[in-house]
Amino acid sequence: MRTMYFDCFAGASGNMILAALIAAGVDAVALKRELAKLYIPNFELEIEKVDRSGISATHVKVAIPDESKHRHLDQIESIIENSTISETVKERSIAIFRRLALAEARVHGIDIAKVHFHEVGGLDAIIDIVGSCVGFELLGIERFICSKIHVGSGFVQMEHGKFPVPPPAVAELLAGFPIYSTEIEGELITPTGAAIISTVCESYGQLPNISVEVTSYGAGTRTYEDFPNALRVLIGETSVETDEAKVEDLMLLETNIDDSTPQVVGYVMERVLDLGANDCWFTPIQMKKNRPAVLLSVLCEKELKDRIVELIYRETTTLGIRTRSVEREILERETVSVKTSFGNIDVKIGRRGKQILNVMPEFEQVRAAAIAAGVAFSEVRDAAIQALNSSAFAATN
Repeated sequence: MRTMYFDCFAGASGNMILAALIAAGVDAVALKRELAKLYIPNFELEIEKVDRSGISATHVKVAIPDESKHRHLDQIESIIENSTISETVKERSIAIFRRLALAEARVHGIDIAKVHFHEVGGLDAIIDIVGSCVGFELLGIERFICSKIHVGSGFVQMEHGKFPVPPPAVAELLAGFPIYSTEIEGELITPTGAAIISTVCESYGQLPNISVEVTSYGAGTRTYEDFPNALRVLIGETSVETDEAKVEDLMLLETNIDDSTPQVVGYVMERVLDLGANDCWFTPIQMKKNRPAVLLSVLCEKELKDRIVELIYRETTTLGIRTRSVEREILERETVSVKTSFGNIDVKIGRRGKQILNVMPEFEQVRAAAIAAGVAFSEVRDAAIQALNSSAFAATN
């Protein structure tokens, strides 16, 4: 599956995404030809190579006549719907603007139809967003993943006043996405950049297993002395996710023990898990001469078999260990951090392909938050699950 990975070590903006796409191989002439179908008069794409702390990057500026017009969502949708660009580009562009409008509506406590776009309602922002969607289509991107997002720090001056970074709409757009801040001052992730990435990305986290074909850099406008203000994108092939179960080939090691203390077998469990065993458990059993005993079971990778067998012989009184190969079917797993009124809680997610089948908030975090807040464990747990269901993660899964 042709995949694009957004490496947001310096955040992202609409023009950074557009520039990275051009640097990755989008033909500027073809891009301008498609954007002309928006029937926006007198605009130009000013494309240049720039240096960002020693990294060669592409910078794009959308040059348009001066305008002070602020638009509502329906006006922007009308511009896009009345164009002759492809239906895929139309749908994705409108989805991005609707997500942006929903974030603004939540921040201001108003109906989505009443959202009055300021900076992102300008023609330059429309061209950035639609142009990015055109670029995705021209490059044949089928899947989008992003890294943790560097948001910057400090304050930013906006239409309604001075706000901390990330500003309210950006924070809302990135709900459910991992973000971080450093000493780099300024707004690194803009509303346009946040809207594009949070709409198209189906997942986030570390770089996936990918056969990289292209790496490119889209430059931000600001420059820093020792910090490359650029968005890096990597494009290549990743494996196609299916709904087929993932199966692991493991070893199951078992032995019966009837002459050891609970302390010893408990210690053995700790040691085999420390060695990297997948699981270890005890089962009460009855042995010959009616002796109560314990069945020690260890599930491990085949490479660990010899080390764990040696440990069991050394630490217990057993004289023999049964071993056999087993298959274990598992769900794909990932962890998402969600924001609740009790603080951030990690939620473990189990999925088969793209279908989420199991979610479970991290027990220790829920326990600590419940004790700190003086509420029931279930209240914190349910709040974390509700936060996940209403997050951007759930919206893209």
